[in-house]
Amino acid sequence: MNASLIRELRDISGAGMMDCKKALEENDNDIKKATEWLREKGIAKAAKKAGRIAAEGLSTIKIDGNKAVILEINCETDFVAKNEKFQKFMDDVATTILSSNAKTNEEALALSYDQGTLNDYVTSMTATIGEKISFRRFTLLEKNDDEYFGSYIHMGGKISVLTLLKGASEEVAKDVSMHAAAMRPEYVTKEQVPADQVENEKKILTEQAMAEGKPANIAEKMVMGRINKYYKEICLEEQDFVKDNSVTVGKFVSNNGGKIIDVIRYEVGEGLEKRQENFAEEVAAQMNGE
Repeated sequence: MNASLIRELRDISGAGMMDCKKALEENDNDIKKATEWLREKGIAKAAKKAGRIAAEGLSTIKIDGNKAVILEINCETDFVAKNEKFQKFMDDVATTILSSNAKTNEEALALSYDQGTLNDYVTSMTATIGEKISFRRFTLLEKNDDEYFGSYIHMGGKISVLTLLKGASEEVAKDVSMHAAAMRPEYVTKEQVPADQVENEKKILTEQAMAEGKPANIAEKMVMGRINKYYKEICLEEQDFVKDNSVTVGKFVSNNGGKIIDVIRYEVGEGLEKRQENFAEEVAAQMNGE
């Protein structure tokens, strides 16, 4: 089989490698006939959906011993996210990545799956389900034996949080994940906040204090107090723990003999353009076979 023909058909149709290989075999390596064959099978429809908005979907976490993966895959509608096929697809992708050492999306999508790659699987799911499927992001974590993973999945996968602690326990790590799911910290520690972000916040707060007519020395003290409040809003360790607001999250963990190494929080669709529903256009598109 000519690899360049397979590549050419993939570019034209957006179908997976194995589907293109089969299409060419069935049609004596005729690109035009193979393309029509893919369209008849509904496989080439995936290419038409490539430009559509996929901001719904699910996030999930899979843990196996000392390795864990958190990932997010998007689709176009919440209805599809609840589909059993989509959920099995999520689990398959998580299992495949968990058994690898992939660090980037490109490396993950190039991983072998079945008779092709994960990228082929994503493309075939777009054709099977009938919506654009987009593999958005993942994080692989490894731990030592004296460290603990804590996972929490909220609303069936709309929010997932994976925590890694040194010391403490799995239960403490899960409590931290639950807190992070609710309170949306942007950073774990104060030290992680970029200096320019802090300076910009100080500038805004100083202008506000001066506008209130405060003397410069008083304004400076007010700004420092407000900066500490700012840290409590965006830094996990500085936030009041939701289960016991008499301690911060950092103090809660240290009181239990632990230290936060990492916390990854995925909220499905955050930062993505949302699909604008227009049912009249959707029906018209379906009637036209799009």
